[in-house]
Amino acid sequence: MYKYSYALFVGHLVIEKLLKADYVKNNGINIPRIHDLEKLANSAGLKLTEKRANELQDITKFNIGVRYDDCKKTFYKKCTDKFTEENIKSINGLRKWLKKNITEKD
Repeated sequence: MYKYSYALFVGHLVIEKLLKADYVKNNGINIPRIHDLEKLANSAGLKLTEKRANELQDITKFNIGVRYDDCKKTFYKKCTDKFTEENIKSINGLRKWLKKNITEKD
């Protein structure tokens, strides 16, 4: 299960970096030093659907679950094949949306 939790953690990093790139595009270089994906999206000025906001909230949990020892075991058990596959699909969907948003001309 460790490899699944790590994959989800890296997925969080991918979305976080894309959100920060979008933030820079819209607001300049003073990127907020936060890892909460929904807050980053709001800071970047993105309009979120309820579904996307929920996905970002869920993916944010992958950051905390991997970094802190007291959360690791619970998180590892949660990371089944199915759980990981579903969340990787969500991460990929958000990744595509963010990349499109970043590359669109204003």
